Amino acid sequence: MGTVFEARAQALAAQPRTWLVTGAAGFIGSHLVESLLRLGQRVVGLDNFATGSRTNLELVAQAPGVREAWPGFRMIEADICDLDACRAATAGVDFVLHQAALGSVPRSIQRPLDTHRSNVDGTVNVFLAALENRVSRVVYASSSSVYGDEPHLPKTEGRIGRPLSPYAASKRIGEIYAEVFASTHGLWAVGLRYFNVLGPRQDPSGPYAAVIPRWVQALAQGERPAIYGDGETSRDFCPVQNVVQANLLAAMAGGELAGRVYNVALGGRTTLNELHALLRSGMARRGFDCAALEPEYRDFRPGDVRHSLADITAAQRDLGYEPTCSLPEGLEDVMDFFAGRTSAVRGDAI
Repeated sequence: MGTVFEARAQALAAQPRTWLVTGAAGFIGSHLVESLLRLGQRVVGLDNFATGSRTNLELVAQAPGVREAWPGFRMIEADICDLDACRAATAGVDFVLHQAALGSVPRSIQRPLDTHRSNVDGTVNVFLAALENRVSRVVYASSSSVYGDEPHLPKTEGRIGRPLSPYAASKRIGEIYAEVFASTHGLWAVGLRYFNVLGPRQDPSGPYAAVIPRWVQALAQGERPAIYGDGETSRDFCPVQNVVQANLLAAMAGGELAGRVYNVALGGRTTLNELHALLRSGMARRGFDCAALEPEYRDFRPGDVRHSLADITAAQRDLGYEPTCSLPEGLEDVMDFFAGRTSAVRGDAI
């Protein structure tokens, strides 16, 4: 018997819809574009390329199963902080997958106004435009950071603490707006609280890069990865394939879920020390000289949550969400992608 996701995917393939993916050139957004095109959907992308990458879209266009469907993709280069651009992008759209945001806790501490403008003002613009153009469903990206200083594990949707960063505050405000728009304007919106998403095409460069691509790059270059704290900080790392599944399931879910939020994760916990060991051994197996590299421990960073572990019961019950990609499988995908790109740059035979 097939899964709920397989049934939803078959239904979409049989009856294509039009989707808007905001942040389409980003890590998660580009994976959503790729999956939708594989299912024969019509896709509109919206991105200002502030953090998204044109290379991500080029890689999607070349991916197996996508080349023939690529004419079904239309890209709009614009900012979600421009309400008129959001109106134009949502015209004629059935579903919106709102991924565009300015991420990173450290960046939000340094640049709180930019974070608020993108994550709050931009999200309200997307909601307003969706209302005006009578979009059927809006699924938006929230974050596990909204749990803040709530100490209990696992994290359940109805129990949150105080936000520990402007980024966390901005994501929580977005959830509040979605709930209010659902109750006052009838907007069908569901939020997904992502827990430390990983996968190919995640940017390893810059001061705000996510930990996994940054560490993979460091190990490949023979450098010691930096761990902030003692390494016993833990996270519920989630491969991007599961995030794609959750978005499509939420978009196809019943109307009674409007205004709700759901955890999207594996429901497991890995410490940074354990993560380092997995990546070091994996990159060493791929021929990189890193087997003896120990991490460099630094001071804890302000705004970082100590432990994170998701309860995914609600998403399983209401959406039919069942993670299909494990952490080891997801890490292998990341390392294969990075090793392949590194070999291509160096001109190695692969």
